[in-house]
Amino acid sequence: MHTDGHDLRHHGDAEVRDDGSALVDLAVNVRADTPPEWLRTHIAGSLTALAAYPDGRAARAAVAARHGLPVERVLLTAGAAEAFVLLARASKVRRPVVVHPQFTEPEAALRDAGHAVDRVLLREEDGFRLDPAAVPEDADLVVIGNPTNPTSVLHPAASLAELARPWRTLVVDEAFMDAVPGEREALAGRTDVPGLVVLRSLTKTWGLAGLRIGYVLADPETITELERAQPLWPVSTPALAAAEACVSPRALAEAAHAAHRLAADRAHLVAGLEEFASDGVRVAEPAEGPFVLVRLPRAATVRRHLRTLGFAVRRGDTFPGLGEEWLRLAVRDRQTVNQFLQALDQALALASD
Repeated sequence: MHTDGHDLRHHGDAEVRDDGSALVDLAVNVRADTPPEWLRTHIAGSLTALAAYPDGRAARAAVAARHGLPVERVLLTAGAAEAFVLLARASKVRRPVVVHPQFTEPEAALRDAGHAVDRVLLREEDGFRLDPAAVPEDADLVVIGNPTNPTSVLHPAASLAELARPWRTLVVDEAFMDAVPGEREALAGRTDVPGLVVLRSLTKTWGLAGLRIGYVLADPETITELERAQPLWPVSTPALAAAEACVSPRALAEAAHAAHRLAADRAHLVAGLEEFASDGVRVAEPAEGPFVLVRLPRAATVRRHLRTLGFAVRRGDTFPGLGEEWLRLAVRDRQTVNQFLQALDQALALASD
């Protein structure tokens, strides 16, 4: 789906298809070296129950308990992406607004469902930060990510809450919030914000993109409407087992540790990128997610050279509000980052010849 020159259906996995096995992946925002062995073993144990239809009650209760909510406020989905489709199909809205740059699937889903979508474009000169006053007052559905993909901006929870209105559905995509130490600025679990719908993914931190598991947190009426739009048994038994495991105390402790390690690795990546300032490389800061957004001259050419040098990165021009001079880089461990920075040095030199 192309709108205004932006391919809304292009995602990071496209960068590593076909010859992706030969590339170091900095294009997909899934934590490296996941899922951990204990989680693979737990999921494998669920395979003995495949003859029965999936029963999501235990997983739903576990997610509800993790956020201190009643089960009526939780809906399990086949990844957070399914939730965007459900919202688009179930919502009877007149003026949906998507705050960009951000994950493009919400807008694509809304357009597929026949909605005319307005955009609020956040600006580089403002650090891609939200001004709540920029959102049209008559918007009855607003979608924003936090932390935002691809800008890595973490918006203050108070700023997002300012967007709430009694007549408005406020959708906050928190797919990467568990990668933020302390999950500061999270709205998940809040019941005092009218019209709030929070989406969470378990595929990023736990490396379960191929399993598809996420969930929605909202008022019971909204959950009921979204559930009606779902097919029967939308979440598989292995995915339900993963959901229950990933919100356990053990998993939450591991995710918290990983978030702090990621913050250190991200700081190392940003510091390395800043060494290329004389080459025109600029990092959108402060970055708070498991990825960074970078602006640099001849980015498309640099990206192609990086591929020949063994590294896949995410092009930025498919995101509304960004152009061809942008790339998104997933945060990896220090050794991988150091190797990437060496390749970037070569790619920049090749691009300038």
